[in-house]
Amino acid sequence: MNVAVFRPDDERIAEAIDLLESLGVVPIPDPMLEVAPTGETPREDAEYAIFTSKTGVELVSEAGWTSGEATVCAIGEGTASALREHGYAVDLIPEEFSSAGLVETLADRVPGRRVEVARSDHGSPVLTDGLEAAGAYVHETVLYRLTRPAGSGQSAALAASGDLAAALFTSSLTVEHFLDAAADRGMREAALAGLNDAVVGVIGTPTAETARAHGIEVDVVPDRADFETLARATVDRLDG
Repeated sequence: MNVAVFRPDDERIAEAIDLLESLGVVPIPDPMLEVAPTGETPREDAEYAIFTSKTGVELVSEAGWTSGEATVCAIGEGTASALREHGYAVDLIPEEFSSAGLVETLADRVPGRRVEVARSDHGSPVLTDGLEAAGAYVHETVLYRLTRPAGSGQSAALAASGDLAAALFTSSLTVEHFLDAAADRGMREAALAGLNDAVVGVIGTPTAETARAHGIEVDVVPDRADFETLARATVDRLDG
């Protein structure tokens, strides 16, 4: 059973391949995200500093950013683990691992406070708009841009030919880039049809909403927003 995975072409795709092989399926690595650092660093005078990805944490660590007196917030456990690995204390993780979850957790804490949001160029406005509506002074630093790698789309070809058993989408952008890659190959509709004959697993409600908006039938949205949980739940659905 071929299972497509779209993580960036670094240790994350290698770990995903190992995990999927251990679960008894054939991984189809098809990276849909390529990281282009901007060279920007977060402000160091904020009272709250928010990180939304492991990539962002790695970049600020390389740049020598220090948290100072800021309350450091991570969008989820994966980002929190990366922060700790790079020597940063993690003060807050929302119960729901999402932009909306961060806003809900911080809404009563940030009125009149300086909040730094450090993330990619494709960050959801739900986070910044929600914090501003709560009364925070929000500054956003774009740490990196996310582009689609040249040559992506092997999974789209497999979906179009009916040879894809499942797909694991880890962000709204991976959904959009999958469909763009299929369109570039002249097979968007066929790939979409093949995807809807497969088991589609996604991380989180925002990714699920994006997929459905593009006509993709979503089968698995695990309660815990991390890749291993997503992979296991999707393979379980295949086995079922």
